[in-house]
Amino acid sequence: MRRLLRLASAVAAALLLVPAAQAGPIIDRAVAALNSDPVYVDPAAELAPPSADQDRLRRKIDLAGAGPVYVAILPTAAEQEAGGSPDGVLQAIHDSLGRKGTYAAVIGNHFRAGSDVLSSGVAGRLATDALAAHRSDGVTPTLLDFVDRVASERSGSGGDGSGGQPSGGGGAVIGLLIAGVIAFLVFRAIRSRRRSQAELAEVKAAAHEDLIALADDVQKLEQPVESNAQAKQEYTQALDFYGQASDTYDRVTQPHQLEAVTSALEEGRWHMSSAEALLEGRNPPERRPPCFFDPRHGPSTRDVEWTPPGGTPRKVPACEADAQAVERGMQPASREVMAGGRMVPYWSAPPYFGPWAGGYFMPFGGTGFLSGLFVGELLGGAFGGWGYGSWGGAGTAGGFGNWNDGGGGGAGGGDFGGGMSFGGGDFGGGGGGGDF
Repeated sequence: MRRLLRLASAVAAALLLVPAAQAGPIIDRAVAALNSDPVYVDPAAELAPPSADQDRLRRKIDLAGAGPVYVAILPTAAEQEAGGSPDGVLQAIHDSLGRKGTYAAVIGNHFRAGSDVLSSGVAGRLATDALAAHRSDGVTPTLLDFVDRVASERSGSGGDGSGGQPSGGGGAVIGLLIAGVIAFLVFRAIRSRRRSQAELAEVKAAAHEDLIALADDVQKLEQPVESNAQAKQEYTQALDFYGQASDTYDRVTQPHQLEAVTSALEEGRWHMSSAEALLEGRNPPERRPPCFFDPRHGPSTRDVEWTPPGGTPRKVPACEADAQAVERGMQPASREVMAGGRMVPYWSAPPYFGPWAGGYFMPFGGTGFLSGLFVGELLGGAFGGWGYGSWGGAGTAGGFGNWNDGGGGGAGGGDFGGGMSFGGGDFGGGGGGGDF
């Protein structure tokens, strides 16, 4: 019987590795950023870590297996937007973002954490323990340790309870139950992996089309730029960014990695457009977001008010041809992608297309109009629009991962919407278990 239980436990552990209202300007900025990035650091935050540490934290969230984790590091002034309480800030971020996950916030020198995927009070206890272990080390080590503790809790290894050995008929029943659970988990893992592979193939196909389009357009300039040194310089930079995008594409194994591909393609196309302008005796185009309707059109010339079918009006960047079409009351032809076996406008595609599309616009701040386009608003398309950053079908184990991943460690009522069981404490002295 013990051998059966040990085998069941080992298989279960292996399965865990299978990819499976406005508050105020400070909090609003944090929420907008967290839609597309698991870590947001306000430039005015008193304990803002350097960018290298922020990247370490992002990698930790992506790889630790902690599930959806959101981290915001804000100035003390954020408390005034939430009733003067750091607990209120964390609650406001959670309520405004509206996504299940584990939330951690450093507000001034206060550290608070809560979760609606762990049992009530667990995230607070983990935050308190992490702070006790690393208070003198600073914010980054504390947050890294906190993410590790969340991952451990969700994998089921965070508890320290013990019990007697099952025996007789009771042990056999437990063994059968474990075997049934394992069979279900295996089935779900296999189905999830197949779905993730199909989704990745679809979004990679869209990115591959973009690579080919830029390569073809840049190649046409190979001979003409030889007579114009400045144009040739822009052409060379376009080639460099194309090469960067191509190399990154070859290493992509998850949809979120395609953001780097399209970000490089966007910059490469801008340099190509600059080369074309110089060859025609014009000034290079303004550094603006690409055309919303089809980023392959190149840099936009201006913003235009556009209403998607069944949606609400909003400002979008557009190339001159598409801007004029909108102003004439027409619907410009949008870039279409294959999603779920049919062609749809890319802005109406499922969530796993979010990183690919976001890479074109995030270098320009993204949230200026992406928050009105992609984040939680229905655009009236086949899939009802998508929230950039939710990436529900990506199948990643951590970071933005799969919001429906039950994980381990229990899934009680959580900390939000009730008594706000947020633990943590204060950096820089004093304060043990947080403000309960």
